[in-house]
This record gives sequence, structure tokens and C-alpha cells, in this order.
Amino acid sequence: MTLIAIILATLAAGIGSVWVAAWLMRAGMGTNGRVGPQHLLSLAAGALLATAFMHLLPEAFESEAGAHDLFATLLVGLVFFFLLDKAELWHHGHEHGHGHGHSHGHAHAGEKRAGGWAVLTGDSLHCFGDGILIASAFMADLRLGLVAALSVLVHEVPHHMGDLVVLRQSSANRRAALVKVSLAGAVTSLGGVLGYYLVGRFEDWLPYFLVIASSSFVYVALADLIPQLQKQTGARQTLAQIAWLVAGVVVVTVVSGIAHAH
Repeated sequence: MTLIAIILATLAAGIGSVWVAAWLMRAGMGTNGRVGPQHLLSLAAGALLATAFMHLLPEAFESEAGAHDLFATLLVGLVFFFLLDKAELWHHGHEHGHGHGHSHGHAHAGEKRAGGWAVLTGDSLHCFGDGILIASAFMADLRLGLVAALSVLVHEVPHHMGDLVVLRQSSANRRAALVKVSLAGAVTSLGGVLGYYLVGRFEDWLPYFLVIASSSFVYVALADLIPQLQKQTGARQTLAQIAWLVAGVVVVTVVSGIAHAH
């Protein structure tokens, strides 16, 4: 039952985020519409931080593992993802054309990025890691797994919007671009299946898997998403960013409550 839930959730997070991204682009959102990229990034940051600090970390610290060891794991995880980002192996493995070194780029029209195959390769690796993190959450608690899957879906939407922009620039066939990114998103399920057997084999390490998942979410939110919001903006835009960030926290909280009730 747990494995089936992991497969369904990782498919929803991996492929569903691609389809949501394509729908938003078709509706004119995430670009120059009323719902712009800054709003989506704020929503994703709020969802990731809420999942890490309100769900994954509390679950890990409720175990018999020592607080010192868990905090040490959190620190190691943050440094680990920083080093991966530095090596351009985390997120996408390519750079922004404007010199921004984060490989988990949320590109939009006008930004130069690496070729389509580089994007798909980096995307597949990133989705594979997401699947393992989602599986770790499911192995701890079904409700926790649903919240983690939702957070991955939300933060992957602006990511996949960038992927679709790149592939559409290199090919006039929009459907082919959607299929390619969807296949990369489907790799999330492969990571989920591996994570299921990996965590099941090392069940005593589950609290540490949860902390590693938390460190990934925190790193992406604080080192990737929020820095893109730290631009001088007017009061109205700043309030909108805060509102969307809070909305991300609220969405995670509501979904968690619904899942717990059922």
C-alpha cells in the first residue's frame, strides 16, 4: 500500500508539476500576467520551508535519535547540497546567462541557458532525488508523504516553466517539449521506488533521511528561491511576495490537516 502511494504521489509531483507549468504558461501566468514568476517563487519557498520546519523536522525529532546527531545531520546536509550546487550537479547542472550560478534556474524568455539535452539530464537527476525524499517522508507517515509530495510539486512548477521555455526555443514543436519534460519528471517515481526499498532496508536511519530531506528543502528555499526575490521592489510588490509566501505555508498546513483528518 505504501509503495503504491509513493508511486502515485511521485507521478503527481513529477509529471503533474510539468502539466501545471504548461497550463500556467498557456494561461499567461508566470510571465507578465497578474501571477508572475516572483509570486510562484514566493509560493514555492513558503511551501518548502513549512514542510521542512513544521513537518519533516518535528517528525525526525520525535524519534529516539539524539538531537545533537540530527542537528549535525542537518548541517552536513546543507553543506552537501551547497557543494553539489557549486559543482553544478544539483538542480540542473547549467548556469543562468546573466551569471547567476544556481543550476536550479527558473528561466524566462530572454535568458540564455544550456541546450535542451543538458536541461533534461539535469532535470532527471534532480527529479530522481526528489523521489527519494518523498519516499522517505512516506515511510515515516502517509500524511507526511503527501505534504512532501505537494511541496515538491509546488516548487517544481516554476522550475519546469523554465525547462519548457528552453526546449521551445530549441524546437518549434511545443508538444514534443512537453513530452520530454514530462518524461524527465517521471523519473521522480524511479527515485521513489528506490527510496522505498532503501529506507525500508535501513529503517533505523529514517529520522536521518527525514533531516536530509529537510536540508534539501531548506537549501532550495533559502539559497535558490528567496535570493531571487531579494530585489528592490515597491511596497505593493513586496507585500505580494509576502502574501504568496504565507500562502505557501497555508497550503501545506491545510493539506496536512485534510490528510490527518482522513
